[in-house]
Amino acid sequence: MDFIKQAFTAKHEFWRYLVGSLIIAVFAMLGQIPFTVAAVMEHMANGGSAYNMDESKLMTILEPNLNLFLLLLSFAFGFIGLIIVVKNLHKQSMLSVTTARPKIDWKRVLFSFLFWGVISSGMVLIDYYGSPENYVWNFELNRFLILVVIAVLLVPIQTSLEEYIFRGYLMQGFGTVTTSKQFPFGFIFTLLSIPICSKIISVNGFDAWEGIGVIGAIIGVGALIFEFLKKRNAFESEFNKNLVASLRRKWVPLLITSVIFGGMHVFNPEVGKLGYGVMVYYIGTGLFLGVLTLMDDGMELSLGFHAANNLFGALLVTADWTVLQTHSVFKDISEPEAGFGDIIIPVFVVFPILLFIFAKVYKWTNWKEKLFGNIEAPVIDDNSTLD
Repeated sequence: MDFIKQAFTAKHEFWRYLVGSLIIAVFAMLGQIPFTVAAVMEHMANGGSAYNMDESKLMTILEPNLNLFLLLLSFAFGFIGLIIVVKNLHKQSMLSVTTARPKIDWKRVLFSFLFWGVISSGMVLIDYYGSPENYVWNFELNRFLILVVIAVLLVPIQTSLEEYIFRGYLMQGFGTVTTSKQFPFGFIFTLLSIPICSKIISVNGFDAWEGIGVIGAIIGVGALIFEFLKKRNAFESEFNKNLVASLRRKWVPLLITSVIFGGMHVFNPEVGKLGYGVMVYYIGTGLFLGVLTLMDDGMELSLGFHAANNLFGALLVTADWTVLQTHSVFKDISEPEAGFGDIIIPVFVVFPILLFIFAKVYKWTNWKEKLFGNIEAPVIDDNSTLD
């Protein structure tokens, strides 16, 4: 049974994924309370007001190691929420959200982690020696050792939560819902809504909470349109049946989760500094990690890759304009730009080469079926399909 298909054996009605996503978000927000309280108290201790605080300043007001620890703490809370949702709402094992193998292949996780860790670190060092004017030495032993402890303990939790949500939980969720007759409406509405949401948020300069309000309003509009179409039996039409047949493909959950993954980074300061062109990198990274998961029938490779990317990045390089400020070895002082080398090369050159290497190592075959094949519920012994 492949990675997406095994989700049909759990409770997989799509409302469960919506409710589950909300529960995970609530747990993550609860995990943000310690950071918010600490940052506000520090701001007020320095003579500031608790009202009308600049969110960007809030992210940098605490000592970097404490700031990193408290920010990453929310992901630990989110992970607890994920486990509760999977086990109780879906009656599913964490193993089946992770891989289609009988057990997690930790050798795959380790290989991907070390492979990309060495390559990404090497690329940083090459850039440092090639353009030393873009960096300053930022190393302080005591602070760096504390950073290592925090990063090693919590960064893998952060990256794993993102992988479990996008390449595991939602990949399977959107995969199972493609068999629903209401799916084409949801799919098309989502594709139209994402650029509209982004435009409204960017034009008005909304913060994260205001952005969530915009998303909620658009979801409300979608619910009204859905009820309108349902009352007119639009989902029973021949046209809709043909749409369902054409969208019941593995590339659909791959695309949706990648776009949502990229969209979740829209509030990062990197986007404000580099512009929306950097979203190509975030969405492209989501596609790359999703292809890893589908081709390998499990998240092990994406778990290792993502952990290495963020962990080695946090330890080696920081910059004033990135989402996380750390006591890393180097500090990038160059003027950032979303250029050819920062977006085009990784997405359209590096990632395809990495896929080729992984394919050779793990002997992947049947790319067409793995990425574009039909999604169908498994058949049980009495020749009926699982609900």
